Amino acid sequence: MSTEPAFSGGQLLSHAVGFVRELRSEGMVVTPGQTTLFAQALAEVSIFDPQIFYHTARSTLVTRHEDYPKFEGAFWKFWQKLGLERFPGELLQPTPLPPHKEQKPRPGEVGREGKKSSQGQGPPVRVVDRALTYSEQEVLRQKRFDQMSEAELEAARRLLSGFEWRISERPTRRLRPAPAGSYLDLRRSFRQALRHQGEFLRLERRKRKTKPRPLVLIADVSGSMERYSRMLLHFLHAFALAQTRHGVRTVEAFVFGTRLTRITRSLKKRSVDAALAEVGRTVKDWSGGTRIGSSLHQFNRIWAKRVLGQGAVVLLISDGWDQGEPELLAFEMERLQKSCHRLIWLNPLLGTPGYQPLTRGLQAALPFTDDFLPVHNLASLEGLAKALESLSLRPATRRSGMAG
Repeated sequence: MSTEPAFSGGQLLSHAVGFVRELRSEGMVVTPGQTTLFAQALAEVSIFDPQIFYHTARSTLVTRHEDYPKFEGAFWKFWQKLGLERFPGELLQPTPLPPHKEQKPRPGEVGREGKKSSQGQGPPVRVVDRALTYSEQEVLRQKRFDQMSEAELEAARRLLSGFEWRISERPTRRLRPAPAGSYLDLRRSFRQALRHQGEFLRLERRKRKTKPRPLVLIADVSGSMERYSRMLLHFLHAFALAQTRHGVRTVEAFVFGTRLTRITRSLKKRSVDAALAEVGRTVKDWSGGTRIGSSLHQFNRIWAKRVLGQGAVVLLISDGWDQGEPELLAFEMERLQKSCHRLIWLNPLLGTPGYQPLTRGLQAALPFTDDFLPVHNLASLEGLAKALESLSLRPATRRSGMAG
């Protein structure tokens, strides 16, 4: 039978929160979700063993390899500063409560204004302090998708649904009246002249109409992309709904592992959960192998002529791990590039420090890619949104290869 007293929270919890603040002062990023997880973990382990206590704190509060030295120094420095000889058991000893103080506003939520209402009898006005809220969002923007907790992923999904995605527009062949247009409008000019006894008082002008470019999303959902697939599907759904809000219905979406699957209709559902559930039922090769070349061959043969007209932009999302032949991938990438206005490859590994695209698949595909961008956190998605808004009217310079 164990002789250890039960964990009573209290003083130990307050020191645990203080330790998290110490880590933040050392430059580490520790979210409120990690702090809660640390506190919950202390109730499940034997806190009288310093080694177990140390590893519990490290496994719940450290998410980046480069933070381990900072954690090591801050851990012993903080607990030794408290002067505890039988660490951490002494923290469970009862201590007198501090004198009552007026409650401070909770960070990021509530404060109270000193003034009363005009009648002097109404309830105090609630004031919202958003300074810390902004800081948490800024941290969330920079955090990698594969390092987020479930609570952080849910917060990221809410932020993602509020993004305003706008794609650059292309000029069409149709003309519309415009005072400073480049084309002379003879028909309107003659009609105006007839109203003034045949005198041309002003020459009417026209310019070309513009429309948003069609967008085609092709995402890799193979096993190597499993950590990112669900978040990227949220991205596809949010993007498709944003285009629908702007009256644009020219977004096509496909996913692939070892075969190509069209999911455009599934993403038109307003509920993201219903849309992702239908995608899960439709896609048969989820988290399997990767054959990028054969999947692109299927796209070029069946779908390219249907969806790549009118200056379409293609977003290809993959980490580049391919089990197929690199020659086939290079050939199909060149065909795809020549069929669209812009071919953008989004790689979630590109945000990893020290990463280099050395896989056979990427070495074969990159010469036929117009842009190679990261897609590992919310900040990279914001960068993608800006890139889509500022696409040039002319396609990028392309090299000639096997697809001639």
